[in-house]
Amino acid sequence: MNHLPIFLDIRATRCLVVGGGDVAARKVRILQSAGARIVVVAPDLCPALNAQKTAGEITHIARGFDATDVAGARIVIAATNRKAVNTLVSAAATAAHIPVNVVDNPGLCSFIMPSIIDRSPLLIAISSGGASPILARLLRVRLETIVGSAYGQLATFMARRRTLVRQHIPAPTNRRHFWERILQGPVAELLLGGRMEEARTLFSQELAKPEGPARGLVSLVGAGPGDPDLLTLRALRLMQEADVVVYDRLVAAPILALCRRDAQQIDVGKNAGHHSVPQKAINQILVDLAAEGQRVVRLKGGDPFVFGRGGEEIDALVDAGIPFQVVPGITAALGCAAYGDLPLTHRDYAQSCVFVTGHCQKDGLALNWTALAQPHQTVVFYMGVTAVTTISRELIAHGLPATTPAALVEHGTTPEQRVITATLAELPQVVAREAVSPPTLLIIGEVVRLHDRWASRTRGQSPTALRATA
Repeated sequence: MNHLPIFLDIRATRCLVVGGGDVAARKVRILQSAGARIVVVAPDLCPALNAQKTAGEITHIARGFDATDVAGARIVIAATNRKAVNTLVSAAATAAHIPVNVVDNPGLCSFIMPSIIDRSPLLIAISSGGASPILARLLRVRLETIVGSAYGQLATFMARRRTLVRQHIPAPTNRRHFWERILQGPVAELLLGGRMEEARTLFSQELAKPEGPARGLVSLVGAGPGDPDLLTLRALRLMQEADVVVYDRLVAAPILALCRRDAQQIDVGKNAGHHSVPQKAINQILVDLAAEGQRVVRLKGGDPFVFGRGGEEIDALVDAGIPFQVVPGITAALGCAAYGDLPLTHRDYAQSCVFVTGHCQKDGLALNWTALAQPHQTVVFYMGVTAVTTISRELIAHGLPATTPAALVEHGTTPEQRVITATLAELPQVVAREAVSPPTLLIIGEVVRLHDRWASRTRGQSPTALRATA
């Protein structure tokens, strides 16, 4: 380790920046964010610094650098494009035992500026020791996707309660266990989800019984339509923190591979016509696991609240007094349409869009066919492959032209995706001939015409797209 990583308090202290260009302006912004009083020494200022001077935000000494300028400075930064001046600044600051940074010249620095993730009061600094600032910046970008802005609120929440916790739990070991339980449990998740009042209430309850059993939490997480890149950042974080993952058949294997490696995985997947685990049993599994203090992720394909039966599971959790949260996912209609070049709305073709389940109940597919068979509308059927004959027949019978374009998106957003277009009348024959299998999304409406147009004019016929003819 060539540098000692420290965090320096420069609030209300004099910090010297030598140079008046854009690079100097960037350094000034960083110092100001930490509360410093900035003095800039430079013959001329760039527009950004000049505006700050006019606003009284910096002090400008309009001349070249003099070694006496470093007197009284907390830190010094040299940001000129003249090597001789930068060398002089470094020598003067070093002689005065003042920390100095010379931009892009580690050999003249007594300290280096890291890449910073600011989630105040939480700060993360990343440095390559001057070896590769670009690598440090790339790592910062990756970490920023993991450490969301809400972590600052979480740190503030904890800081305001440190004294209170110390009074209630004097033993250091017990206090550490309490904080670990808070940070790894529902209180932290409620805070990160923006549910501040609920977090305050639950924190008070946990503090009243610091030695009590851990309390579980169920997170209903939307896994999206199949492509792991479509997961939300929050979904990924929860998947990697979960003790148990309860997942459906529609959750793709590459997504499951992103879950915490030592987490227990429970398959409760359903297939058309065969439910491996009844819904009531799934509800009870979630309740029982949370009652044991487990952090449970209920991983559902698409979005939990779009034909995902998430509401039924929440009802069971509420009845059992189990804390829960819902993390939305990209529903199949949005993901498959985007990957299949199928806009769901377009002002020239469709001004509304309807999502419908095509899953037949015991008494058949009872839908408002008149409402679905309207012009200037896109209709998206989930789980509609097995009912495609009924869908085609009823929509035509209720007024949609037999020539209405339709598209089948099989295994959407995955490498196995196929997009098959046909007319409404052709759909039953096409499904049989092409051996279309679930999961397949059915999109019906004039917008489907754009798929063929875009595929042929922008990049040629896609290898995963088929134009079916009866």
